[in-house]
Amino acid sequence: MKLKVLVDNNTYIDEYYLGEPAVSYYLEDGDKRILFDTGYSDVFIKNAASMDIDLAKLHYLVLSHGHNDHTGGLSHLLKEYENNEDLTIIAHPHTFEEKRMDDILISSPLSLEEIGKNNRVVTTRTPFYITEKLIFLGEIPRVMDYEAKAPVGIRNSEEGLVEDYVLDDSALVFTGEEGIYIITGCSHAGICNIIEYSKKVTKKDKVAGIIGGFHLFDVNEQVEKTREYLKKQNIPYLYPCHCTSFKVKASFLQDLNIEETGVGLVLEWI
Repeated sequence: MKLKVLVDNNTYIDEYYLGEPAVSYYLEDGDKRILFDTGYSDVFIKNAASMDIDLAKLHYLVLSHGHNDHTGGLSHLLKEYENNEDLTIIAHPHTFEEKRMDDILISSPLSLEEIGKNNRVVTTRTPFYITEKLIFLGEIPRVMDYEAKAPVGIRNSEEGLVEDYVLDDSALVFTGEEGIYIITGCSHAGICNIIEYSKKVTKKDKVAGIIGGFHLFDVNEQVEKTREYLKKQNIPYLYPCHCTSFKVKASFLQDLNIEETGVGLVLEWI
């Protein structure tokens, strides 16, 4: 499988792409072409064009969760490539609900009803096999006592306005020859919870690599416990990015192999 970073907070020196504080990755697994998240805007489309990636030929769009730094480009994608009859959109059922933080709208620009008018949409809480080796995890159980304890704003649910614990936060897991590789959006569910569920779903214990946001900002007890957990996993390659602060990454360097992430990064897994 091949992964290319289309959108990240960072861009590499001598790589002339655009950046924004968001996430979008392009994946190829066999003959299947997958887009994971759409960033804030149309930056992912511009960067894809610069990388000679034809988004008109996508088979799947996977959304990690509903926040607008991951879904903001949806309207651009569906307008630009509205004639793609092969496209299936995969997400958790809460992904398209209205979400707010301090009265600021932070949700998808399009509702499920709007998207579903002209597109195939699969909403699922359970794991969904995109290919034989690539799985959308669905809703991730929260088993660690130090993760995912605080709400992130509110959401407009079927029951009305409720605190949003971002239960729609999900991830992808790829089963490779060296172990499993995990692709996250923001890890609101907790990166350790995501790892544990990935192992359970794949029935594999070895984690060979992770890329994506870890949603860790301050070096605190949660970060220390996360670092100890990751150290025990002995993961060869870690690419924490997006919503992972410099201080957190620096603290991880004591014990972990932290790699730099930026627009233009290419990873290949077998």
